[in-house]
Amino acid sequence: MSRTLFIALGIFFTIVASVTGLVIIPNWQYQELAPVKTRDGRQYPNPHYGEAALGRKIYVDQGCIYCHTQQVRAKNYGGDIRRGWGLRRSVARDYLYDFPHQLGTIRTGPDLSNIGARQPSLNWHYLHLYDPEITSAGSVMPKYKYFFNTLPPTADPPPNAVKLPPSFATPNAGFIVPNERGRHLVAYLKSMDRNFDLPEAKQ
Repeated sequence: MSRTLFIALGIFFTIVASVTGLVIIPNWQYQELAPVKTRDGRQYPNPHYGEAALGRKIYVDQGCIYCHTQQVRAKNYGGDIRRGWGLRRSVARDYLYDFPHQLGTIRTGPDLSNIGARQPSLNWHYLHLYDPEITSAGSVMPKYKYFFNTLPPTADPPPNAVKLPPSFATPNAGFIVPNERGRHLVAYLKSMDRNFDLPEAKQ
């Protein structure tokens, strides 16, 4: 057997082994993966609906994946659980309805897998988008003020007005309210809770 043929066969079998091990076998293992249903009728995970589904598109469009992950590592592989980013590690079932997946590769900011559970306050999310330093001093996250409109001052604030702390509020400047895209994005963020107790997450 010539040296060239030997090298060619080596490359071929390397590619076949890689595709089999990294694509075909995992696809076969997870093809039957389905949501978990509890006795009281709950299901996990669930697809995103309504404003949360629209907000996920905005999340993708804004490139949030470049600074935030959605993957809580196991206790032995980092301090994610110790930091409070989740109660358990992320597993394949968590992403059944996520496409494209937003796992991320870098953590300039914290992991967002469970940001809805960690921060249930609607106003907190609006404050964080409007000016991240209001909620996180020293944050390098950009301000997303284009997700908000300013209404002229009136006697009574509108019900959806963002409650700015006095040190960030400008007297008589009007009321800051989220626009449609801002509401959708926050609806998605608030829907993010992957703390459901899955059996495979304990393995």
